[in-house]
Amino acid sequence: MEGLRNDQTASKGKGTMNKKKILILALLACSFFTFACVYIVLPEGLEAPGGTDGAGSGVWIALVTNIGMSESGDLHVDLTIRNDVGDWSTMRAVDGEPAVLTTGDGKTMNCDTVFVGTGGHRFAPGFQTRGYTVNENGELKTQTLYVECKGATVSAGSMLSINYESFNGILDDYDPEANKVEGVLELNLDEVVTDLTYPIASPVEGLIQNTDVSITGLSDNVVTLLDVQRTDAGFQFTWENFNPTKFPLKTHIGTPPVIGTDGIIYGVYETLDIVDIPITPANAKVDWTTEVVIPGDVKGFYILLSVESKKPRTYVNYVVDISDK
Repeated sequence: MEGLRNDQTASKGKGTMNKKKILILALLACSFFTFACVYIVLPEGLEAPGGTDGAGSGVWIALVTNIGMSESGDLHVDLTIRNDVGDWSTMRAVDGEPAVLTTGDGKTMNCDTVFVGTGGHRFAPGFQTRGYTVNENGELKTQTLYVECKGATVSAGSMLSINYESFNGILDDYDPEANKVEGVLELNLDEVVTDLTYPIASPVEGLIQNTDVSITGLSDNVVTLLDVQRTDAGFQFTWENFNPTKFPLKTHIGTPPVIGTDGIIYGVYETLDIVDIPITPANAKVDWTTEVVIPGDVKGFYILLSVESKKPRTYVNYVVDISDK
């Protein structure tokens, strides 16, 4: 009997050990799969950025193209800005905020003269610019991009920082500052670039359209560029809108600006539906023209076109290649 009890005790012990082993293996398996999940689920904030489709760094980039002195003897830094957002974007230095110059020995000073931005225009991804057109008392002038620092001189290791804000993606003129992003341009003043090519810095596949493209806009209206004429003053574009609906409509495009090989955006920005265009009757077509003033010696232009689409006062953007004109 004693031997039998010992055998039963041993059997129970083995059973208990087997259960423990099974439990340990289950726990190990659970632990393995739990940790495996940690590696395949991205933590909050590390998801791929939306709207960029993997193109670009997701921010605006600035490059120093020249360093000199202004007429008043202040440090003058010429800039080019590049849309590396991966989407159409409007960009400007934050109003009322100076740029900050940090010298090689760590001293800082404010630079109150700051002209950095796209002049209000939605700008194409992969494109770069060094200025835009402004209207000063009825006279068109070119505003180049630069920063001036009063009383400053540049030394080795100096850095310039500029706070900016951008508004990305499709423009909704009911909420023009939607999709706002804030950033800082950091420029090493030891690095001056003198061999930039305008306006395309990084080609984006499928971005650029031919002149014969037909663009479907609001309420399935179709906008077409019928003709491009180079005039003594600049360009004259003839546009056509076809309205397939039963109601008369307008498809707003504003006055499309252009940019060429000199890197300047020509055409003063206006709210797009302020520009007067004809009403297109039901199931009919209508033509109209827009004009933009450009220098006679600049070539290689592209139209930066915004077409009212999806809903009223909402605009989708296109680049139209007129570089042979």
